[in-house]
Amino acid sequence: MQKSKYWLVCTVIIITMISCDSNRVFDAYKSVPDEWNKNDKIEFKVTPPDSINAYNLFVNLRNTEAYKYSNLFLIVELNYPNGKTIKDTLEYKMANPDGSFLGTGFTDLKENKLWYKGYKEPFIFNESGEYTVNIQHAMRQNGSVNGIDKLEGIIDVGFRIEYSQTN
Repeated sequence: MQKSKYWLVCTVIIITMISCDSNRVFDAYKSVPDEWNKNDKIEFKVTPPDSINAYNLFVNLRNTEAYKYSNLFLIVELNYPNGKTIKDTLEYKMANPDGSFLGTGFTDLKENKLWYKGYKEPFIFNESGEYTVNIQHAMRQNGSVNGIDKLEGIIDVGFRIEYSQTN
C-alpha cells in the first residue's frame, strides 16, 4: 500500500510540474466537428493583460491521419478593439516529404504549434480592450480555383499567446 501512495504522489507532482507554463497568457482550443467547412470561422476573444509588453502569437492545431495534405492554408483575422482589422493568409507545412506528419504526439493524433505573430519582431497589443481572432481554412486542390468545402482531419483549432522571451 505504501508503494502505491508513493507512486501516486510522484505522478501528481510530475503532472503538476509539466502543466505549469509560465509563458502562457492565453491558450484555448475549439473542436471542429467531423469536417471543417470552408465558411466556418473559429473565433477566440482575448483581452491581453497590457498594451506595453511583447508577445508571441500561435495558431495551434490537432490533426489526425485523416488529414490528406502536406500543407495547410489558413486565413487569420485579428480584430482590434477600435475596429482595425489585420487579415493574413498563412501557409504551414504539415508533413515531411515521406508523408509522415510534423507536430508532436505518439499516436495518429498530432499537435502543431504554428507561428502567427512575434517571430520576426515582437508583437504588442497596443490598444486596451478585447481583441477577436478568427481562423478559417483556405485549402484548395491543386489546379482548382474553388476551395475545399469540407476539410477532414483537423479536429481542434486553438489560439495561444505567450510572453515574448525578449521582455
